[in-house]
Amino acid sequence: MSDQTDGGRRLSTQEAARVLGVKPATVYAYVSRGQLTSRRDAAGRGSSFDAAEVEALARRSRREAAAPPAGELSVRTALTLIEPDRFYFRGVDAVALASRYRYEEVAEWLWTGTLTPGARFTAPAELLEAARRAVDALPAHSGPVDRLRVAVAAAAVADPLRFDLSEEAVLGSARCLIPTLVGALPAVGSGWAGDGRIARQLWSRLTPREPDPDALAVLDLALALLVDHDLAASTLAVRVAASARAHPYAAVSAGLGALEGPLHGAAGRLAHRMLVEVLEQGGAAPVVAEHLRAGRRVPGLGHRLYRGEDPRAGALFARLEGLEQAAPALAAAREVVAVTARQGGLHANVDLALAVLSVSCGMAAEAGETVFAVARTAGWIAHALEEYQERPLRMRPSGQYHGPRPPQPMP
Repeated sequence: MSDQTDGGRRLSTQEAARVLGVKPATVYAYVSRGQLTSRRDAAGRGSSFDAAEVEALARRSRREAAAPPAGELSVRTALTLIEPDRFYFRGVDAVALASRYRYEEVAEWLWTGTLTPGARFTAPAELLEAARRAVDALPAHSGPVDRLRVAVAAAAVADPLRFDLSEEAVLGSARCLIPTLVGALPAVGSGWAGDGRIARQLWSRLTPREPDPDALAVLDLALALLVDHDLAASTLAVRVAASARAHPYAAVSAGLGALEGPLHGAAGRLAHRMLVEVLEQGGAAPVVAEHLRAGRRVPGLGHRLYRGEDPRAGALFARLEGLEQAAPALAAAREVVAVTARQGGLHANVDLALAVLSVSCGMAAEAGETVFAVARTAGWIAHALEEYQERPLRMRPSGQYHGPRPPQPMP
């Protein structure tokens, strides 16, 4: 029989089994796996279970029962929906949202479903100092993702609350971590100490040029558009780490590790270099021809989730049209698209648009990768928050063994 205690309503084993729709023996199997917590009653006659914990497990079980068949990778999420020609953050058109609100406000929307006008992220002094010391110790040739990975690890060690996985604590860590990552990168231009906007802080890490309002607006738009994009490889890595209850810093580290793969994070710098080459040679045709001759795909084109132009690229191109210094790089990008249209009609993706921004604003080739990593950190945190609400270690696929059948002789 259920009873009421100071800790909330308790259920007997039989009651818990009825709520879960399983046999009593399965209830104890949940306990042994760490999915339920039991407590002996005062008389020692049996176990009781927290009703809220049992009901939460029942909800998770119902969600998993409705999931696709085994072998089809699918993760339930309320964050991003991608359609053939557009995408949405929590049901709101993402391009419209990012065009109206700053990166920090879009991040808050993704995290909480609540708009926070004027949101600011601030790096605590102790986290920033630890991250900068660690990054400064790296070799000079270190890439941006190298620096960000080291900065995340150092910031984690400096945060004694990192193991608190409550939503409030994780969000607090996220609001500190993002500006810490930006602040730990070496500055190549004049700083903006009096402004808390991530776009302004990041600008001085990307280019020595003085920013103007229009250029900053494009950078901020890029950050907001790149906050999340469903289950990219890096995001899946984050969810696997969060499924094992890794703290948010470790989950972000997993995302950065996957981002370093040449098939995920390197596309931006390849598109940058291609645009520079097009501008140097005075046309896209010879550059495209050389890529095809070498058996390489032309960077910045095509996206398997969109049948036409990547909506993020379209939004950035439209904003870049108002940036006078972007005209040559923008024309080069469009010429690349026009030349390759005869080869199958691939459309521009966000990497090509980021390359126009980086080339036209005097940024290094890896700038697009840096923008992507900083922006996507917010999305990784959002996915970690979702995964913390699911059954622990649920992302544990079974391997299909193809080795020699046992028993084999001892080597």
